[in-house]
Amino acid sequence: MGIVLSWQTTPLRLSDVPVASPAPGELLVRVLACGVCRTDLHVVDGDLPVHRLSVVPGHQVVGEVVVAAPGFVVGERVGIAWLRHTCGACRFCLRGAENLCPASLYTGWDADGGYASYAVVPAAYALRLPSGYSSEALAPLLCAGIIGYRALKLASVPDGGRLGIYGFGGSAHLAAQVAVARGYEVHVVTRSSSARALAMSLGAASVSADAPPVPVDSAVLFAPVGTLVPPALEALDRGGTLAIAGIHLSDVPVLNYSRHLFQERVVRSVTANTRADAAEFLSFCASHRLSVAVQPYPLASANLALADLRAGRVTGAAVLVA
Repeated sequence: MGIVLSWQTTPLRLSDVPVASPAPGELLVRVLACGVCRTDLHVVDGDLPVHRLSVVPGHQVVGEVVVAAPGFVVGERVGIAWLRHTCGACRFCLRGAENLCPASLYTGWDADGGYASYAVVPAAYALRLPSGYSSEALAPLLCAGIIGYRALKLASVPDGGRLGIYGFGGSAHLAAQVAVARGYEVHVVTRSSSARALAMSLGAASVSADAPPVPVDSAVLFAPVGTLVPPALEALDRGGTLAIAGIHLSDVPVLNYSRHLFQERVVRSVTANTRADAAEFLSFCASHRLSVAVQPYPLASANLALADLRAGRVTGAAVLVA
């Protein structure tokens, strides 16, 4: 059974479909939990055109191995993330930037994902999971957590530096905990009262609806709102970097060179992640206990979960559970 997205069908529809047979080198897993990502919402809403008709969304999948491949055993709990395939031979793959591979394929976009009872993943892209977390808590780590981790890397926060975070949902609340653990001073900008309360509980130095109270050395924009780019750049101190973490962003207004870019301010995008990013982040999660705010929904309520995410009614991360 899977929830199917097609060009002709919005909202998603629940359908009985045959369980896929894994090819050699692939795992078949029984889905235990699947995070609901804003990227899923962009696909459903048409901001990101589907790559395949009637694709099953979902790329933050925690599952139990039913059919194993070398390196894995039946019954093992594994993760399936956004990145599903890279060529391994292009100049990007060869220099360790497989997230930029032109032949890359993605779970829930190019191939069926985890809004389903079963899912298939190439064993080379299956992720080993840290112990001590429930399946529901692990699911958001597999995209929201990994992308937030990569965004922090690309934001180039100096040791002991100040970090601005714009938007505070599934990804940001995890990245903030990594930042606090690293000794950064975290300043959160969000209009959601529940998100502001969560940010303060997780160790933010300040929470505001408008702007950080001090210049920040680095910032990460998690909200898919292009109008936030100019104020985020303006809040940067000299030499600061703004990393934009989303796969989709609404249009960015005209920038003023002196106010927004001068004094060596940098703005950069974040594109997917590498498997090395995933391994680093999940290793961090094994040694640092993260508090994962989860709002669970049954699989059949995927449309409700997406509607709540769209309307800003989710605090932390929405997760579909078996």
